[in-house]
Amino acid sequence: MIVTDEAKAMDLACMAGQILLENGAELSRVEETMNRIADHYGVETRQFYLLTNGIFSTSGGRYAKVNPIPVKGSQFDKVEAVSQLSRDIVAGKYSIEEAVEKLEEIKNMKRLPKWKVILAAGFGSAAFSLLFGGNFHDALVALFAGWALYIFVAFVGNAHLSKIFCNSVGSFIAAFVCFLGFHFEIGHHLSQMIIGAVMPLIPGVPFVNGIRDLTNGDYLSGLIRMMDAILIFICIAFGVSLALIIGNDCIGGVVL
Repeated sequence: MIVTDEAKAMDLACMAGQILLENGAELSRVEETMNRIADHYGVETRQFYLLTNGIFSTSGGRYAKVNPIPVKGSQFDKVEAVSQLSRDIVAGKYSIEEAVEKLEEIKNMKRLPKWKVILAAGFGSAAFSLLFGGNFHDALVALFAGWALYIFVAFVGNAHLSKIFCNSVGSFIAAFVCFLGFHFEIGHHLSQMIIGAVMPLIPGVPFVNGIRDLTNGDYLSGLIRMMDAILIFICIAFGVSLALIIGNDCIGGVVL
């Protein structure tokens, strides 16, 4: 244990916790990491209260801070990097200043290039279409629908737009491409094509973490994550329904 500047140590712990929460880490991991850092730098009388969208921290009446956390997507390479950094801090490899610099590097880590994400989304959609009982032709349509979906997400969906708008429009695009593929008899099973195409939008991490938080007794955080996931499910259902209704009215060929 190193006795050092309490405020700097608490700021460091909060910064690490914020990066973890922003990128989809579960609350137990975040709290463990923050306590590990605070313990190492000699902060004994501290309290951390974590929610999915905020960190409240105090230390002996001399330090208090609130870190608002936006509910957004996950980037697990950042989660792994912060977890490894916390272990290195405990091993004595970093001073506070060096650890802050390292956290800034982690915070500014770039995501994968957009073309790689789009490519992966398309092949993922095709694979899920096959997994849910589609054939090769269905997977081919789902491939192009997944690409169309993530072209929108990559170039339009991140432009500070509403999550409701992005998921609704994205699922509409994917479902409409599948509808066209079915109408022109490229694919044979519309349901399997649509399921595969919209699968990249499914909020698996928030949903599973929400269940985990609820089972751990973190009811408020669990409900926040569950509501976030349920909102996305509703948006996907709305977008797909709208695409089928418009496609059927304008083009025809599908009995709703």
